[in-house]
Amino acid sequence: MKRHYGHRQNHKFKQYKRHYNGLRDRLETLASSQGIYRSRRGIFMGVCRGLAEYFNFSVFWVRIITLVLFLFTGFWPIGVMYIVAGLLVKMEPVSPLRDEKDQEFYDSYTHSRPSAIQRIKRKFENIERRIQRMEHTVTSKEFDWE
Repeated sequence: MKRHYGHRQNHKFKQYKRHYNGLRDRLETLASSQGIYRSRRGIFMGVCRGLAEYFNFSVFWVRIITLVLFLFTGFWPIGVMYIVAGLLVKMEPVSPLRDEKDQEFYDSYTHSRPSAIQRIKRKFENIERRIQRMEHTVTSKEFDWE
């Protein structure tokens, strides 16, 4: 009599896949715009202050823990992870984001700066055209100051 173990293996595969997707979602949340930012007020790259602000810890203790780990483990694990985090984690926005439109613009700017610059350029060109139309209307001979 032949036994089929495919069901058990398929179940384990689904379990690992679910675990991987959950881990991936958590990492994406941390790296996304709602997640961790590097602080602009940090000492070196702003990673410790960004972590402290995200997890609502004291910056002093996060820096002490990082320094102790750096001293006990050496440069390889902590130093490299710190530098990689400093390069990968996005810088916090200069001004607070008010709504979803601001969030969308900030995300587009951090991913594609040329397209964000083109969007700003189009917006200012549109404003300039509107001002020119108003000036034309006000300075026309038909407009009369009473």
